[in-house]
Amino acid sequence: MNPKLLPLTLALAATSALFARSAHAEDDRFTVRLGAMSVEGSGELSAGTTYRGEPYRFSQDFDFGSRETVPRIEGVFRFSERNRLLFNYFGYDKSKRATLSEAISYDDTTIPAGSFAEAKAKFELASVMYDYAVVETETVSWGLQIGVEYAKLEGKLRAEAGADNYRTSSSEDGYAPVVGTRLTLSPNDKWRFVLQGQYLDADWGDFGDYEGDVSRANALVEYRFTPAIGAFVGYDWFKIDARRAGNDGVLGLDQRFKGPMAGVTLSF
Repeated sequence: MNPKLLPLTLALAATSALFARSAHAEDDRFTVRLGAMSVEGSGELSAGTTYRGEPYRFSQDFDFGSRETVPRIEGVFRFSERNRLLFNYFGYDKSKRATLSEAISYDDTTIPAGSFAEAKAKFELASVMYDYAVVETETVSWGLQIGVEYAKLEGKLRAEAGADNYRTSSSEDGYAPVVGTRLTLSPNDKWRFVLQGQYLDADWGDFGDYEGDVSRANALVEYRFTPAIGAFVGYDWFKIDARRAGNDGVLGLDQRFKGPMAGVTLSF
């Protein structure tokens, strides 16, 4: 071999090896992540009205006590170098119950021991998004997202005191466009780091009389044991800011869900 061609030959060989490694690391056509999230839920209930010309406001913080472990599913379908479809689902179902250990009396009324009040909250969030990679290199992928998200929030209250009982419930769901962004780092065949954020405005969709927004952000670290099987850990965060106006005033709910997540990755 001509000695003058040796540097060029080595450079071409190194480039070929680099692109072969990169293609192996980023050639997944379909990826699904099946996991669970340990959720901590907290929020603030607020209300406002005007009575005889005077404004009145009320707010109360609340939480649902212990953490709840819920399923979490997300997937990616990559149909070309820069184009992807993403889907995910998150569901939260939690109840909290308070029971009187002894009777309480006031005036001529007695609430017997064993009386209770039970509140239930259910939240579901699912989305399908188109992701276009503005930047797509061997180790970095940055995408902009637009899609459709479905959200449902349901609340129930049940109370019993002796022979008296009370039940009520409220539910609202709808669809709306959602925008977001994604950053994926793949330093080698084994490791992946993914950051995502999405935003939804209730005014964009069909959420009835509700106004407000839904925000979401998550991050995960993934390790591939083989090209097709891996494991991940991360953290997910949601925020719902919902307001509903009526003839008597405005009712607001500022609800947050957050917690660590972990699961397995399957790629095809």
